[in-house]
This record gives sequence, structure tokens and C-alpha cells, in this order.
Amino acid sequence: MNPINKNYPKWAREVLRFLGIKSQFILWGNIYDIFLYPKDDSNYRTIPLIDYLSELLTTEDSYESIIYYDNIDGFKLIKGNIDLVNSISGLKLQKDMYQFVPLAKSAEYIEKLIMNNSGGAIAVFLNFASRYTQNPESLREDEEFPFFTKILKLSYNVTPHLVEGKGPKLNTIFWFVDKLNDLPTWFTLNNPRLKIIGIYKPDSKEREYLAIQLIKNLENSYNNPKPSEDKFIRIFVDQTERMFNRDLIAIVQFMKKEGLRLEQISDAIRGYKLGIVENPWSKISKEKINNGIKILENRVKGQRQAVIKALDVIKRAYIGLSGAQHSKSLGKPKGVLFFAGPTGVGKTELAKAITELIFGSEQNYIRFDMSEFNHEHSDQRLIGAPPGYVGYEAGGELTNAVKQNPFSVILFDEIEKAHPKILDKFLQILEDGRLTDGRGETVYFSETLIIFTSNLGVYTTDELGNKIPLVLPNEPYEVVRERILKSIEDFFKFQIGRPEILNRIGENIIVFDFIRPEFANQIFDKMLNNIISKLWEDKKITLKFEDSAYEKLREECTKDLSMGGRGIGNKLEDIFVNPLSREIFERDVKEGDIFLIHDIILENNIWKVIGEIKK
Repeated sequence: MNPINKNYPKWAREVLRFLGIKSQFILWGNIYDIFLYPKDDSNYRTIPLIDYLSELLTTEDSYESIIYYDNIDGFKLIKGNIDLVNSISGLKLQKDMYQFVPLAKSAEYIEKLIMNNSGGAIAVFLNFASRYTQNPESLREDEEFPFFTKILKLSYNVTPHLVEGKGPKLNTIFWFVDKLNDLPTWFTLNNPRLKIIGIYKPDSKEREYLAIQLIKNLENSYNNPKPSEDKFIRIFVDQTERMFNRDLIAIVQFMKKEGLRLEQISDAIRGYKLGIVENPWSKISKEKINNGIKILENRVKGQRQAVIKALDVIKRAYIGLSGAQHSKSLGKPKGVLFFAGPTGVGKTELAKAITELIFGSEQNYIRFDMSEFNHEHSDQRLIGAPPGYVGYEAGGELTNAVKQNPFSVILFDEIEKAHPKILDKFLQILEDGRLTDGRGETVYFSETLIIFTSNLGVYTTDELGNKIPLVLPNEPYEVVRERILKSIEDFFKFQIGRPEILNRIGENIIVFDFIRPEFANQIFDKMLNNIISKLWEDKKITLKFEDSAYEKLREECTKDLSMGGRGIGNKLEDIFVNPLSREIFERDVKEGDIFLIHDIILENNIWKVIGEIKK
């Protein structure tokens, strides 16, 4: 045999090395892709795996006949002498036509092809073999079990035969399966006559060869200048990591259909993945981001450090440098943030404010309460149940939401309450920017901003289940920050054994401070103004306060800050909104009226608003 061509992929070189040694090969994995067959050192043609292997065997190892079989269409001659094949097997093949033979019966013909042939080597291709049985570990006795048993015996019984002028040759069977466990375990286990070879997605070198050819054709069709070629080949290769060759070909077809030029190749890849060519990230107003501190602090009070850190991530995403220190691939999410700290301090509000800053509204905000995903199999709610299980058709809540709106801010609230198995899904999202749902569809997170929130380090529980604070509102922020960061580190490293999640989040953990008294008044005023505006917008009723009433209400709502801004809002509802609603309803305050608040009093444990109606 001649030296093996170095331009063949690894799996092809492995096949050639073991021809004549192994009687059967199982090729599994990326078996339905398009492959690059080398014409010479720098030119390739794209063909399916069946054609690739057929040409490889006849060119490199003098196989004379290639026979194809699948359990839907049956047998077909790919290459060779049809009369010879029919005579040794008993088949009645005709040129370019299939002869259907049931699975169990096919083993008899395959046995004759392998055992009766003493001329040039024969190869039998068993395609779509993952569909030969519904359950590999429970074969049907009438059809599936006899087939696999006969082919197993063949693997041991076939021996090389001498072909004049070509030396010893071994008739060979090739299986094509999606996954190894699609075949019975007993068939593949400890069989020295089998060679199992994985065929993986194309690596960067293979994608580069294909990209050169595809971009050359694209440039010719648009008459683009030659000097641009190298730059866009590199973009094409980097941004199609872990994709199939068929995907690369489809992207170019997509570009032609959408009328996209070569310099828009990134938009084409994004459009192919997400179904959307337009990129909302590129439409973010730079001026808006420059004013981001003011915009965000209008909604989130007293969290300057959190606001600045969040804006850094947004700016990084805006200029396309998210994760650039690790890889040039743009598959990772636009950014990841981990908001930690006491309850009611603005973690969720900042996530909503970021969404509005980026996309102009909160419609692109997606929230998941992770306390609802505290069971081992809760991941099926996120990504969908596997085939055969209840709810399979519905898909997953997370994957469906991202498919529907790939440009979004996704908030995973109270992440520490999720089952550790769920956290493994986040590893894949943060590392690869993708998930495969229960239906086998790939969902891309490359255009999302991921935000986790957590209350870790704020409380612990004693033996009786009572909450004990670990940080207090009167402690300096640096003390609060250090203690919470230590608790987060201990939780992921030691409590659940997932330190790799911390590695993916990196330095993007933002600890929120308690609501300090100087900011409590700002939060109170913002909430009270919301109430006043809402009443005017909906009912055209004007609300006014006497100074003493306002001061009393503010003091009551802000004297206990242990529950943060949410606590202020809850107090405001109890002390003011509820009795105000009661007064407006019972006193029939009408459109155009002014309701002047004189006082707020507590009477028999019920708050009351004292006021008068003015026309």
C-alpha cells in the first residue's frame, strides 16, 4: 500500500491502517455531514460520507465492489460488477436501483457477499444502522436478533483471501450509526474483529479549506475585491466553531438568498443560527451607554459600584470583546453578571434597567425563579423532555424563550436554590453559548446577556431552621462584600462541588450594598412619585401632601431598612396605598379632583389617610 495521504482526515487514515486487519468497522458520530475529499494538496471536492468512503476504498485499497444496504430501501450496487455481485449473493440487483430486502433476510445476502467472494475485495455499507432496532438492548426475536447474531458471527468467521497481483484481501462490513449505544452492547463489547471509529465535527483546518472554496465562489458571484479574502475566511472559520460543513455551505446559500455581501458574513452566520439578520446590539445608542450611570441610577439607588460594573460588561459587549481573552469565537453569551447581596437592594431592578438600556424596553427581559428548579429532573423544564417522555413536544421553557427572542437579558433568580444538575447546563451555556433541547435542536445564547442573582452570604440557618444574619446593615460595605464573596466561593467550591462555574463567571460577581439611610429617602420619593403619576394617568386625580403628612409617611416607610427597597415598597403599600384606595373609593373622588393629604394615622392597627377633596 502507498503511504497514506496526509490530507485525509484522521478517521479516513485510521480506516486505511486497519483494512485487512479488522473485518468490520463502526463509523459513528458526524456521519451525515459533507466531507472534503482531496483532489490534490490544495484542492478538495465536497461529497457525502458514503461516497467518500467508497472512493477511499476503491482508490487506496483496490476494493472492486461496494454494496449499500439500509432497512428502508434495501440493497444497491455503488461500485463494481453487478453480474458478479448477483451471482455470489443471489440478489437481483439492477443498475442504479434498490432491491428491498427485510432486515432479517438481508443478513443471508450479506453473509454470501462476504463469505463467497474470492475475487477483488467487497465492502458492504450498512447505512442508517441506528434505525435497525427500536431498543438495542431488547431486540425482536423474529427479525432484529437473528440479523445482529449472524453479522456478529461473520465478524469472526471471515478470513483474508489471496487476490492475484494484489495480495491478501478481506471482505469488510461498515456500519454507519449516530451513537455507539444505538447498537446492542453485546455486539460491540470485547470484539477484537471490530474497529470503532468516531467521526467528529470538522476542525478549524477543515472548515478553513471549505471556507476558502465557498468564499471564492461567493466573491466571484458578487465580484468582490480579492484582497478581502483572507480576513473573511478567518471570520468565517472562527464564527462557525462546532458547526457542520453542511452548515457552512448553507450559510453561503443564506447569504445569496438574503443578498448579503462578503463583508456581512458575521451577520449571515448570526442570521443562520438565530433566524434574524438584524443585530439589536449594533443599534445600541453610544450616547445612551455614555449616560448609562445616570439612566441606571434613576432606577437603582445607592449601588454605584454595581452600576459601573454592569456598564463595563455592556460596553465590552457593544464593541465585541466579550470573552476575547479566551477565544476569537463569538459563540459565548454577550456577557455574564452575578448579582449578590441582601434582598430588596435592586438586583432584579438593575437587570430590568439594563434590558431597557440595551433594547429600549423590558420586552427582552426573561426571568427564571430557580427555586422552582430544585429537583434533579427539573432540567427537563428548562430544555425539554427527551423523546418518548410526557411533554416532549412542548420543548423547554428556557430554550423556547431564547428561540423566540435570541436577543435578550436572561435573569436566573436565586441561583443557589437550583439543583446542582441544573447548574451543569449553565456551564455549557457560559462556555459554548449553546444548548441542545430535548428535540435535538441547537439553541444559541450568543446574543444574550446572562445574569444570576443570589442571597448567598446574607443569612445562614441554625439547627432549628431559624435564619441568622451573616452581614448587618450597620457594617461597612467592604466587610459586607468580603463576607458575601467568601460565602459564594465556599458554596460553589465545597458545598456543591462546582468550582468551574465560578471560573466561568470570573470577576463578574457584583456584591450589592445594603440600602443606606441616605439612599432610602431617594427610593421612597421615587416610589411615591410613581403612585402620584399613576393616579393622575389612570384617574386624572391630583394627589398633594401637607409637609407634616409627607414627613410622617417617609419616616414610617424608611425606619426599618432590613428588607431594602422592597421593604420600603411593602410599607408604602400597607401604610398609604391601601388606605388611600379605600378613601378614594368610599368618598367617590372624581376625575379632576385634588385630594390633599393632611395626615396618616394608625387606628386599631389599621392605617388611615386623613384628607380632603378639593375641586
